Amino acid sequence: MEKMSQAMEKMRMLVGIEVEDDQRQVDEESSFAFMDDFNRNCTLSTKQRLYGFAICLVAGLTCTLMSMLVFFNPIKFGVAFTFGNLLSLGSTGFLIGPKRQVNMMLDPVRIYATALYLASILLALLCALYVHNKLLTLVAIILEFSALIWYSMSYIPFARAMISKIMVACFDTEF
Repeated sequence: MEKMSQAMEKMRMLVGIEVEDDQRQVDEESSFAFMDDFNRNCTLSTKQRLYGFAICLVAGLTCTLMSMLVFFNPIKFGVAFTFGNLLSLGSTGFLIGPKRQVNMMLDPVRIYATALYLASILLALLCALYVHNKLLTLVAIILEFSALIWYSMSYIPFARAMISKIMVACFDTEF
């Protein structure tokens, strides 16, 4: 039973759920006051966090997959695909908490990937909702998908370096 409680404690620490006051590290200098207030007011149980994560992830994946039905209408596809990506990205906020999510996104290792991904999301929505140009929307969706892959690879150690080496070997160019 001792091993089970230790495993649950490690799992809670891994996903960002507060374990005990003596085990928490408080880093007030590098945190944002807004995020501190937000985290204090948003206390969810483990079960609520998992439900929120599952619901957002399933809704995001559903929107992303359903966007394939309107693939030949790039404007509708762009909106549905982007909304699905935002829901999927937000689902991890339930799992690890919004403060840790933002801190991980702004980590120096992935700050450029995050900026490129968020900019491509805004560009896709701008092209789909305001410009109404199918070609620009399609280009923005391709850019968004590429940025999503690059952003996702930033969470896997050495994955971006490996992809860069593969691209150099295949296309004789470096990204």
